[in-house]
Amino acid sequence: MDASIVHSFFLIFGGAAIVASIALYTKQPMIIAYIALGALLGPYGLSLINEPKLMDEMSHVGIIFLLFLLGLDMQPSHLINMLKKASWIALLSSAAFALLGYLVAILFGYTELESLIIGVAMMFSSTIVCIKLLPTTVLHHKHTGELVVGLLLLQDIIAIGVLLVLYSVSGDTHDGVMQYLKPLIALPLLIGAAFLFVKYILLKLITRFDRFHEYIFLVSIGWCLSMAVLAEYAGLSSEMGAFIAGVALATSPISQYIATHLRPLRDFFLILFFFTIGASFNLGLLSAVIVPALILAIGSMLIKPVVFRFLLKGIKEDASTSWEVGFRLGQVSEFSLLIAYLAANIGIIGTEASNVIQATAILSFALSTYVVILNFPNPIAISDRLRRD
Repeated sequence: MDASIVHSFFLIFGGAAIVASIALYTKQPMIIAYIALGALLGPYGLSLINEPKLMDEMSHVGIIFLLFLLGLDMQPSHLINMLKKASWIALLSSAAFALLGYLVAILFGYTELESLIIGVAMMFSSTIVCIKLLPTTVLHHKHTGELVVGLLLLQDIIAIGVLLVLYSVSGDTHDGVMQYLKPLIALPLLIGAAFLFVKYILLKLITRFDRFHEYIFLVSIGWCLSMAVLAEYAGLSSEMGAFIAGVALATSPISQYIATHLRPLRDFFLILFFFTIGASFNLGLLSAVIVPALILAIGSMLIKPVVFRFLLKGIKEDASTSWEVGFRLGQVSEFSLLIAYLAANIGIIGTEASNVIQATAILSFALSTYVVILNFPNPIAISDRLRRD
């Protein structure tokens, strides 16, 4: 097992270094290079790496750290205000995107239930792609960044509800109505406990031992992962727990020190995440799913900015901000991949429908990345004018 992990890491990071160099020379986004490397080396390509489930579990840690670092940049008062403003926008936009996915799936001959699941998968935008393409020291403190983050958080809450329904259909849970009430009760309790723990214990420990940098690094990781695990036990997502952990620390000056020192660790796991997306896709089904997936991905990139422009106009957002938010949220979510896997495993959609969702997610990641890096401020922009980090 140890040899397998070392060999896999050699292939992933050695290969990633090569494809990243090629991507930079040819002025392509590195995210796309990592996904392509996964497709090439994974079980459906050259089959040099046959541990996609192990890689998937490890890459999930990257998403947890990403949300923790995002929380460290969000002041609680600003966040609450934004969530209040954006709640109805998240609901209406999700319904519009679900309708788009459902209609396209019906046109291509998928069953009613498969079309419904494809529609649901289209509702969400990718937290990981959106946050990766937000400037890490500029836009988080600006209004556009707050809007993007608020909408993503509300979409994540809706996605958790969808996953709970699918888990209940699969028979994985037997708690009846409690499985739905548990997260609703747990969320405010978890938030309250996090803020109290930070105020009365965590910050006092950091203040006492702040000259030991290794200790701050260790405590930060422990706090992030502890909240992620607690959130999972409470019926929420681990990402939401990590985000709450970050927000609870955001009011302290130490938050920016922690954010700076955890970014390399986050990037290590995020490379695994994008690699795993490519490795998990069945290339043998590409010819069967490429046309509907292309239409869904392009439709998402065209429809989402228009819908968000129209809805954000209702809360008096200016045109340029509304368009930018829409384009930044133009892709499909990693939650959509989870919905596809789960729905296929419990037999309510076929393999082909599941791969349509996966192909749509990968294509939309690629299209959205190109649109953002060529038009809006971001950390990996090709032009110096747009690069902000």
